[in-house]
Amino acid sequence: MQKTTIETFSEITPEQIASWKEQYKEIYKLTVEDKACIVKLADRKTLSFASASGKDPMKFNELILKGCWLGGDIEIQTDDNYFISVAAQLAELVKFKTATLEKL
Repeated sequence: MQKTTIETFSEITPEQIASWKEQYKEIYKLTVEDKACIVKLADRKTLSFASASGKDPMKFNELILKGCWLGGDIEIQTDDNYFISVAAQLAELVKFKTATLEKL
């Protein structure tokens, strides 16, 4: 049976990365000192869930990280020192295409 939860970065194989790339198109490695993880871009469901956290930016970041998490060193989610360090990078996971509205 295949393990579904990857809790250390060293468990991630090149085959797993290729599979994630095929499934999600864009994936990213997020690194803090000696810890790393792989994340995907936020989707509508993740954004909706995180937005429901109200005006608490830390909770928003926590929900974005959890929703985008594919695998890696779980300490990035659970240890405040690592989590706070990656918080600034999480905005990059919430990407939008530029849209225009034109009156006809």
